[in-house]
Amino acid sequence: MEKEIIDYTLVPLGLAVMVAYHSWLLYRILNKPSKTVIGVNTINRRFWVRAMMEDPSKNGVLAVQTLRNNIMASTLLASTAIMLSSLIAVLMTSGYANRSTWNFVYGDTSELGLSIKFFSILVCFLVAFLFNVQSIRYYSHASILINVPFRKMPSFHNNHHLTAEYVSRSVNRGSYFWSLGLRAFYFSFPLFLWIFGPIPMFLCCLVLVLMLYFLDVTFECGWAVAISDCDHNYDELENQSPTSYA
Repeated sequence: MEKEIIDYTLVPLGLAVMVAYHSWLLYRILNKPSKTVIGVNTINRRFWVRAMMEDPSKNGVLAVQTLRNNIMASTLLASTAIMLSSLIAVLMTSGYANRSTWNFVYGDTSELGLSIKFFSILVCFLVAFLFNVQSIRYYSHASILINVPFRKMPSFHNNHHLTAEYVSRSVNRGSYFWSLGLRAFYFSFPLFLWIFGPIPMFLCCLVLVLMLYFLDVTFECGWAVAISDCDHNYDELENQSPTSYA
């Protein structure tokens, strides 16, 4: 019973640390995107899509190859996730081998506890697979839409602006789903260590949150944000009359 109490205490505490960190990260992305790597990359991808769509005949091959590389990365993660899901399913149906091999685990080693642990890992990999499939979907749509010759379209109804914004949203959504799929892989590490006890699982959550903080937070704005501000200031200077400098 004492070992089960440790599971009931450290495992929810470790998951709470992970959820609290990602809730804080989501708040930072929504309110201060220039202070996070995800937010800065989102802004830069929007500028990149507009630059690629300025001249599709010149930049079309580069844009499609870049999106194809992203599709290959998502495909690799999706294939890995479904392969690991199949492996976990085989372990669950095999009866977890000999029960005497789990004596070194300081925690809940009951059949129900082991089933919950393996099932949690299985769900984690299945979620990673679904997120990466959605990433492939959005990247595939964007690879076609980014070559739309919007300059030859009629100028009414703001077709230029709507087309560029729609394509940039598709690219960013593909990147969001890829990031979520990668986060699901990150979540699988503490769940895997949970098999060996709640203490390794809790320590892994703390180390993982510390590592993700340095990977997610940036202390300097992206260059695209600076260029956008400079362009805005330059346009304001151009719009001023020459007599204002006299």
